[in-house]
Amino acid sequence: MCRLLAYAGPPILLEKLLVEPRASLISQSLAAREARTIVNGDGCGIGWYGERPEPGVYRGILPAWSDANLVSLCRQIRSPMFAAHVRSATSGEVSTANCHPFTDGRHLFMHNGQIGGYPSLRRAVDAMIPDALYARRRGTSDSEAIFLAALGNGLDADPVGALAATLAAIEAQAARQGIDEPLRFAAVHADGERLWAYRWSSDGHPPTLYWRAAGDGVVVASEPCDAGSEAWSAVPPDSVMTIGRDGSRHIAAFRRPEPTHQAA
Repeated sequence: MCRLLAYAGPPILLEKLLVEPRASLISQSLAAREARTIVNGDGCGIGWYGERPEPGVYRGILPAWSDANLVSLCRQIRSPMFAAHVRSATSGEVSTANCHPFTDGRHLFMHNGQIGGYPSLRRAVDAMIPDALYARRRGTSDSEAIFLAALGNGLDADPVGALAATLAAIEAQAARQGIDEPLRFAAVHADGERLWAYRWSSDGHPPTLYWRAAGDGVVVASEPCDAGSEAWSAVPPDSVMTIGRDGSRHIAAFRRPEPTHQAA
């Protein structure tokens, strides 16, 4: 499993959350405490919003703990909304194209989890990506496929509904093929104005995801990144947390619709 962290609120230096804490995300890349895979060394990435509508992004195949460029960027970039990811590959080889976060226009997406049985489902999931978007597929991971399929399902207009419909379609395809391995989904999507953090799985065992207030902002992470773990709360299973640039937050149930013939 991968590890991720995201923040929304008043602008802060990325190093405040990604470098300085004793259990920072960079530290978790070498020694995660709440993951089956302790080492997450298959690449790393950060995405941040600044003066332009689209996010800046840095991705690389070096482990986060040995990527001096990553640390240097974190010490210089101040942002009101950013996301970071350290990868433990479950699908797709170790390559820059498979590192998170993925971006398209103003959208940024990263994922911790997997599509169960993806080798058997990969062709069908790729077919869920509209032709107009398929040329944007750069890697081979299930996470990028989910993102592009959700873009085709209306991520611009209804982010939560688009991801719900995409996961429902994948569930339906797995059922048709007799695949009973779980679909697990802890993910972050942002558009520069809002950030959505999802925690869901098809088998009732979603990946870990926590949140806490950070001054007037909010941080979400796969596991607490500082010593004050009592300040962290678990994002409830089967829910989505919406966070604004002003630090406002709201948690709601995340429900997948019954897949239509078209969505499936």
